[in-house]
Amino acid sequence: MSYSMPHDDRLPLYQRLRDEFAARIAGQQWRPGDAIPTEAELVKAFGASIGTVRKAIDMLVADGMLERFQGRGTFVRRKRFESTMFRFFRFQNEAGERRIPQARILRRECVVAPSAVAAALRLPAGAEAIQMTRLRLLDDTPLLVESIWLPRERFAALLDIDTHDFGDLLYALYEERCGQVVASAEETLTAESVDAMHARLLQIQAGAPVIVVERLAYGYDRQPLEWRRSRGPADQFRYHVEIR
Repeated sequence: MSYSMPHDDRLPLYQRLRDEFAARIAGQQWRPGDAIPTEAELVKAFGASIGTVRKAIDMLVADGMLERFQGRGTFVRRKRFESTMFRFFRFQNEAGERRIPQARILRRECVVAPSAVAAALRLPAGAEAIQMTRLRLLDDTPLLVESIWLPRERFAALLDIDTHDFGDLLYALYEERCGQVVASAEETLTAESVDAMHARLLQIQAGAPVIVVERLAYGYDRQPLEWRRSRGPADQFRYHVEIR
């Protein structure tokens, strides 16, 4: 089978191939965790040289959209966000073992997106967004309180699910129920004095210092999918990074 690509003669062929492959990933024709066609199959399908196909794939590997495994092939990279908060907060039991905190949805509602949310999610004025408040706990001790915003148009299916069935990891739910795959994210850390509402949820004193992790998550098409703010006690904060 052969494929046609959008014609833009201003771009070299490898760039057009790269964009075509990226579009297939964004459209979930090539799904996270799946192997893409072999280089030989892509050469035949697109009528390009092996060097051109390889260069297009190399660009997507560098972008983090694909990954190669020796002897197995090239796969759409499935990002792992489950443990990203381990970089910032100590999610450990008394034995020092890392654990994924439990999650409890405290509120879910559909509202007109505030201007800051609309700007972050690139929504038009008046568009609706789903707002959720989520508490993360370890052995029933609150560790994080999160305010999560999602475009209603993409995530309307979440309104039909009982919040008790959400589970502890949201990104798997986004993919399973809404067909939305988080491919990348940007995070910003700040510190603030906790207000009375968040202090009550975290069971700490109002005015105590908390770390705020603001995350803007994107799909493979680089469209914003989720904007969240996670607040946790400063005395539980840690920052870990490997420098090589």
